[in-house]
Amino acid sequence: MLNDPDAPTGAQQRENLEPTERIRPIPLAAAAVTLAMVLFGVGYLLSSESLGSAALGDRRTVADLAGAPAGRTQATDGKALYAAHCAACHQPGGTGLPGVFPPLDGSEWVNGDPRVVSNILLHGVTGEIEVKGATYRGAMPSFGKLADAELAAIASWVRGQWSNKAAPIDAASFERERKAASRTTPFAGGAELKALAAQSR
Repeated sequence: MLNDPDAPTGAQQRENLEPTERIRPIPLAAAAVTLAMVLFGVGYLLSSESLGSAALGDRRTVADLAGAPAGRTQATDGKALYAAHCAACHQPGGTGLPGVFPPLDGSEWVNGDPRVVSNILLHGVTGEIEVKGATYRGAMPSFGKLADAELAAIASWVRGQWSNKAAPIDAASFERERKAASRTTPFAGGAELKALAAQSR
């Protein structure tokens, strides 16, 4: 008996039939649950208040969200500025670090001539300086990048904190010193600061 050339071989007989694509409808249970959820949502929206309760949610008005008018400036927070720019070295309590950073609490420089305080903040200090009987050799950077009002807020806050009882310094003092000085380098220690204080007298 001759073999039929079109008859499937053994390997072909073992393979599954080609898959076919059929449309499988959504199960009725899933469709019923979905429909029930949609109907519940619509019913809930129709039965609730249109704008919700006034006692809930954000109560700010448009005026609150607009902020302060451009012409009005808010008071500068000296404490926050001190925490951001000074506390890392001089410590939150103004005690400094012995032998490294001088204290501001009770410092003769902080409580001294406002012009000297303004120039310290504007130009910085490097080299040897004596504070409360101890000698420090380090560097304090210039904070001239800050606005005059910000510098005044820091200086005034420090001069009135802890045991310090010095008068505040206004922004005009910093503006005046910034315009008058041609200095581009920090003060060379306490000697130059004392010379500046002598000029103020």
